[in-house]
Amino acid sequence: MNIRKLRTSITWKLFGITALVFIIFITSTLIFQSLFFSEFYISKKKNDIQSGIEKFRTGYNKTDNVERVTELILDFEEKHNAKIVVLDNKGNLKFITRQSNGRTDSLRIKLLNEIIKEWTVDTDILLKMKNSNKPITIITERKINETRNIVSAIPNNERKEIIFAVSSLQPVNEASFVIKEFYFYFYIAAVVFILVLSLIYSNMISKPLLQLNAAASKIADLDFSSKCNIEREDEIGNLAHTLDFLSDNLNTALTSLKEANNKLEKDIQKERRIEKMRKEFVAAVSHELKTPISLIGGYAEGLKDGVFQEDKDYYIDVIIDESKKMADLVSDMLDLSQIESGNFKLIREEFYVEELIKATLRKFTTLIKEKNLKVSLKVSGNTSIYADWSRMEQVIKNLITNAIRHTEVNGNIIVAVENTKDTGIYIYVENTGSHIPEDEKDKIWDYFYKVDKSRNRKLGGTGIGLAIVKKILDLHGYSYAVENTEIGVKFYIRITKPLTD
Repeated sequence: MNIRKLRTSITWKLFGITALVFIIFITSTLIFQSLFFSEFYISKKKNDIQSGIEKFRTGYNKTDNVERVTELILDFEEKHNAKIVVLDNKGNLKFITRQSNGRTDSLRIKLLNEIIKEWTVDTDILLKMKNSNKPITIITERKINETRNIVSAIPNNERKEIIFAVSSLQPVNEASFVIKEFYFYFYIAAVVFILVLSLIYSNMISKPLLQLNAAASKIADLDFSSKCNIEREDEIGNLAHTLDFLSDNLNTALTSLKEANNKLEKDIQKERRIEKMRKEFVAAVSHELKTPISLIGGYAEGLKDGVFQEDKDYYIDVIIDESKKMADLVSDMLDLSQIESGNFKLIREEFYVEELIKATLRKFTTLIKEKNLKVSLKVSGNTSIYADWSRMEQVIKNLITNAIRHTEVNGNIIVAVENTKDTGIYIYVENTGSHIPEDEKDKIWDYFYKVDKSRNRKLGGTGIGLAIVKKILDLHGYSYAVENTEIGVKFYIRITKPLTD
């Protein structure tokens, strides 16, 4: 990690801020204690001795038993680490504890004598103390064994005595020195602990944030595969769940948008293809109409002028034939228009499909003979279906027309009906000839599409015959397909619906 990233890293920012705050806090605490510990300790000790001597006076005044008084003095000295001295009103020693060797603490007695002399001279202190009947506590300026002392005095007006308590400040100085030394080592250990704790804390906070940032960066790059995987019951956990939810929604929305765009692109391509086929259709229809119109017009004028007197019947037959072709073309266009508008209605009835096929094949006798085609009809018996006779006739007619158009001279056409109990009724129309390119198998059912771009006037070839077949079969609910075979191309229809509605 370079210096710039290190400075901007949230982990190191949190680490630095946390460590700095704790170090400042610990340092301030240690400085405060170093500066004010002694004063606080001395003040507390003064208050404790002063409060203790008041309690001692109360207990002392309740008994005259020397042993009980000694017991009270020892109890006070043990609790407050101080010496008790009781003087009468004239300054004579009345009670004092002795050391274990039996000797009195001569230094403290000497110190007390000096303090008593000072207080005797200073009548204001004695008078104030007697009048208030409360203790007065001072810290001596003179040192004994290089140590200053706390002296607390309280008047006992009930017995006309003064009670003194003396405690050395040496324990205070020793405690202050020990604490300062202890705090030095404590400070070093605390700094190390703070650094480690700050690093752990900063990682705990920054790690999920870095995960969130990584996930957000992937979302920004439209990569929704990554999840936050942060299971926490706090704001960071809620943010992680929200980010995952946002990622899923964006992924769903973009997926839908992509699908819509792909569909739109396909629709646009289809529209372009249909537009191209429409143009080809217009050209084909124009060609198909131009020739018969020209022939009909020319022959009609010739007959009117008496030019074709010898072959009059022949030319009349030509005019009739050409007008029939025009009528068939217009009929196909009307069927197409009805299909597009939704007005294409079926009139169903029950009939034998073999009869329909035979009747349709008879209409192509002339064309079959012209190309010297061999047509084989394979049927297993009377197969009844419930359909629209005229529309199914149109389907068979268009399939046979398509087969004749794409079968070479002297070729073969097979029309078959196969009735199976398990899969339904199949109607096949197979012809010898060239295969349909694989990439055009789905396109041949589209309007205006022609695999063979040549225009055979006898067979039409406008590119709407198979489109009409598709629509009629869709309305009936029949499935259909085309496949390349060893000898050529096979179209088949599969009828799986009940015989009657």
